[in-house]
Amino acid sequence: MGRRLAKKNPRPDLLVSSPAVRAMTTARIIAQEMGYQLTDIAVNDTLYDAETSDILMVVRNLDDQANVVMMFGHNPGLTDLVHDIWPPITHLPTCAVAEFSFEIDSWSKIGSVAPINVALISPKEE
Repeated sequence: MGRRLAKKNPRPDLLVSSPAVRAMTTARIIAQEMGYQLTDIAVNDTLYDAETSDILMVVRNLDDQANVVMMFGHNPGLTDLVHDIWPPITHLPTCAVAEFSFEIDSWSKIGSVAPINVALISPKEE
């Protein structure tokens, strides 16, 4: 997934991960594949075993200077949040990436506006 994500544009301005070992391991592997330093990963304790409302709070409080953010966390919270944003997505497989684009000027609006583009990238897709 890291190699596939490295080919995508635009590149993330910010990488945010749960402190859990599995999430951090995934974040580190993908960050390295994408050419980021491990110190570029922001750890957010709220994402550990978070429910939808917790993850949404983290997203809404992101720095508005970051236009593209990649988050690493856990199910079922991430699947539930993704489903709330785009109901046709009902499951995020392990290491899948749900990509959303919004026409907004602040992260605080996430959850109250519909995305303009949606993509689901799964590790099993080639």
